This record gives sequence, structure tokens and C-alpha cells, in this order.
Amino acid sequence: MSNLSKQKRERMLSFLNTLKEKNKDDQEAIVALNEIETELNSKKYGLVWEKHEEQVDMMIKDNIPVFTEVKEKEITHDKKQRYNFLLEGDNLHSLKLLEKTHKEKIDVIYIDPPYNLGKKDFSYNDTFVNEDDGYKHSKWLSFMNVRLEIAYQLLSKNGLIAISIDETEYAQLKLLCDDIFGEKNRLITFHIQVRYDNKNLNTKNDWQPIMEYILIYAKNKDVFKANKPTETYSIDKFIYSIEELSKGDTFIANERKVKVFKKGEWKLKKHDTPFTSGLKETWISGSIYSDTGHGSMYKAIVEPRFEIDGAGAVYKIDGLGDDGLGYRYYTNPRSKNGTRGKMYTGIPIIRRQETETGTSVKELPITNLYNLSADFGNIRHEGGTPFNNGKKPVKLIKQLINYHVNKNSTILDFFAGSGTTGHAVMELNKEDGGNRTYILCTNNENNICEEITYKRLTNIQKKLPHNLKYYKTDFIPKSSEELSDLMLKHIVEMVQLEHGVRIDGNEYLIILTDEEADNLEKNISNYPHLKALYVSSNVLLTGSQGELFRNYDLNIIPDYYFSFELREVGKLW
Repeated sequence: MSNLSKQKRERMLSFLNTLKEKNKDDQEAIVALNEIETELNSKKYGLVWEKHEEQVDMMIKDNIPVFTEVKEKEITHDKKQRYNFLLEGDNLHSLKLLEKTHKEKIDVIYIDPPYNLGKKDFSYNDTFVNEDDGYKHSKWLSFMNVRLEIAYQLLSKNGLIAISIDETEYAQLKLLCDDIFGEKNRLITFHIQVRYDNKNLNTKNDWQPIMEYILIYAKNKDVFKANKPTETYSIDKFIYSIEELSKGDTFIANERKVKVFKKGEWKLKKHDTPFTSGLKETWISGSIYSDTGHGSMYKAIVEPRFEIDGAGAVYKIDGLGDDGLGYRYYTNPRSKNGTRGKMYTGIPIIRRQETETGTSVKELPITNLYNLSADFGNIRHEGGTPFNNGKKPVKLIKQLINYHVNKNSTILDFFAGSGTTGHAVMELNKEDGGNRTYILCTNNENNICEEITYKRLTNIQKKLPHNLKYYKTDFIPKSSEELSDLMLKHIVEMVQLEHGVRIDGNEYLIILTDEEADNLEKNISNYPHLKALYVSSNVLLTGSQGELFRNYDLNIIPDYYFSFELREVGKLW
């Protein structure tokens, strides 16, 4: 079938080239024609929307976002542990800065963005988007697109992102994520029952939605390996044995020696208790029939023999299995109207050995359906902070985080809300001995960051003590005459954020000038507890300084923190 749209587009592009040639001396016409060409060459399948520009994004054109630490809100429990971070401000500004400190360093991202219900849950440019807004979906997509594009850059090579959503924007979000993260990297969509189906408080509605969804993507599906649930391997199903009542007939099929025992020439016995030399019965149907080697073997050897051997035969195929028997039994259907047979397999050798030592476990697939209606019904006061706008259970977020195998991972939530993600990270660490850290981003609309998010993170300190730093986003005008000096004042926040440390002037030092390096070399004995040094890339260390400082954890502060912005305005220090 010919692609009529493509042919039409090619004719239009050809005509555009003709117009360009005729108007090559008209710069204004050339600009307009190039814009038309760009539109014609844009993607013709996927999500298309009217793009909008946010005021918070426009601010960055004339200002440089920075972090300023609120030192009185710092919580230090154990100096040996890494710090967690709460970033107050518009999450786009926080993400722009995190892109400098955490590019490809975030292992798990969980977000619970506004669902765009038209009920004062989603604000765009300081105005709530109502359900009658003709640009309702495009504003939401513009808002999400710029943030998810940065999220993609932040994810580590084996990173995972999970996004909560309901039906309102589910379809749009899926297409957007397919575009940004790649459809091939979509792992699964969770279906979460969030309320009981028999408790409908609004009887005026004909329909009662009880489900929400979580879209889950990997940065690279081929690299990411899920931490799957496990269970103790059981031999309870190995309760069968097959008795051969004749010598059977031998033939070669699919390059294998096969012995067939027709109906009446063999006997299946089911024992009362499992035993290590017993066999397990499995139907050759469904995905086993269509997607596995067992099914392929059944199709190649057993099915073609049905008319020859009749129903109720068993086939002993040599050279199969990991159970050490050296063969595997397959049966064809028991009657002429049957469509599927069974196979009988022994306990795999490695499982038998593990069972004998009591250490055998097997991984289970991750299901995509969860009934958490009870958990959602009891979360109002989780963390000691009431929050009525989409609060999620700790149980759910722990489950999502735990799919990443790294117990030292960094977790990001840039729609932090009530702070559930931080709570979940610390609770999971306590349960499995992990050393995960979190970064939470939220604005302070209605004092949510100070009175809800931060309050919750302080409330849990008694049971889940951990280190925490509190930053606010701020701005420095690009037109400032003292831009370089002002930028330098915020380098400490960036270093602390990237490395999860506290620049305390004792164990952790920052060196920004040659003079500071010289002074430290002369007075190094005054720092007996020194652990790490963070040295500006503009500092030229002498040979002796380099040798001395390498006795500690020496880190060169990258010039990418603010160099782009400074170079842009011609004030690079």
C-alpha cells in the first residue's frame, strides 16, 4: 500500500524548495518557509499538542536559578551517613539544577503529578486549569513534557521511573512517556484499586471509578533487572511417577531419539506425598505452548504423531531437561477431541541440591494488579500530617522503590506533596539494611513544603532518624554586575547536593582559590579529622599539594555547575 501522506508531503516540500530558490534574497520569506518546512517534517504519528510556555521557564531566560540552604532546618543524625535533601521551589527550577549535579545518577524516580481533573488540582502560570479550558490537555502536556525530558537525563543507565495517574490523562501520558523514554522501555502498567467498590458516596454518578494507574519505564529495558519477589522453592507438586509397561516403539524426530508408549502401555501413578525423584505435571497450553521450548518440542514431535499413535500416548524424548534424568515425558491428548497434552518433569538438579541445604528460593513474576483500597483508606495520618490531595500509602512507594536491586540507590520525587517517598525510603532502609537516600522537590504553595513535607520528615525522625538538608530555589539576575561572585556563593549547596555531604570546615572542606589551597597546605595539621576535599577546577594545585591532598577523598568541583550561564553572559570567572 502506497503512503499517500508521504507522497503529498514530498510534493509540498519540493514546491517549498522552488519557493526558496525564487526568494533566496528575501530573508524574511526564507525564515517563514523554513518554519513551514519544519512543520511538514515533524512526526506524523504520536502525541501532538498545542505547546505552551510557562512563566517559570521564561524566568530562566533572564535569571539563573540557584539553591540557598535554610540552615536552621538542617537535621543531622549521624555524620557518617549521607544527607537527604528537600528542595523548596518550582520543581522545574530544581530539576534544572539537579541536571547539573545528578545527570545519570538517579536510580529511581517516583512522581505523583496533578491529575488535571479541572478541580483546582493543576495550576498553570498561577491560574487553575478548569475542566472547560479548551487547552486543558495541551497545557498539562507542556507542563509534563519539559519535566519528564529532564527526568530522562537524570535516570541512571539502569534507572526506573514510576508515574501515578488516573484516567483523565492516562492515554496522553502513556504516549508522552513512549516518546521520551521509548516505547520499548515500557516495563508495565500497574492497576491500583484505590477505593472500595461498594462505598460510593456520590450516588448521582452513574459510574464509580475505583482504579488508578502507575506507568513504569526503564531508562534501558535491556540493562534494568527487576528485584523480583521470591518464595521458598517447594517440591509439593512432585508427586507423580510413570511406569513403562512395555518396551515401546522407538523413532527419531527432530534429531532426537523418542520412545512412544501407546495407551495401555504405560501407567501414571499419583503419590500421596512428594518425593525427590518424583515428577511434576504441567499442561502444555497457553504461553507454555506458544512461547517456550517445551511448546516447540511438543509441536515438533508429539502433535504430528497423533494420527499414528492415537490418543492417550506418552513420549519419552531423550536429551531433555535439567533434572538429570536424561529424558522428558510428554503426553498427547487423552481423547480424540482433546487439544493439549502434558509434560512430566523432575526436580532440577540445582534445586534438589538447594532443597537439601534448605536454601532454595525461586523468583516470581511481578503482577500488575493490586488492591490497596484498605491502605488508601487508612493513610490520612501517615507520617503525622493530614493531607487530602492525593496522598499515597508508604506501602505502595516502598514496593516501587524495592524493584530496584541497588540498596544504596538515590530516589527522586519532584512532586513530593506530603513527603511519602522520603518516608518510604527510610522505612525500607530500616527493613533491609539499605543505605538509600532521597531528594524531594515541591513548591511551598499554601506552605505545603514547610508545614506538610518538612514536618513529616521531622515527625518520622524518632523511628527513622536520618540526615536532612533543606534548600530553597532562588534567582540571580543575569544582568548583575557581580554575577560571578554571586554564583560562587552558591557552589557549596551544589557540592553538598551532588555528594550528599555537609561542608563543615572540619571533615569536609571546600577550596575555591589558590590562596585557600596554599593556606590548607600550611595548616593541614589543624584538620586531624579531614575526610574529603572539594577543590574548584580553577585552582591550580602545586605538585606538593596534589600529593598531599590525595591522602584524602579529593574531588574536583566541575565547571558545569554555572559555567554555561556565565559563559552565556560573558562573565565566566
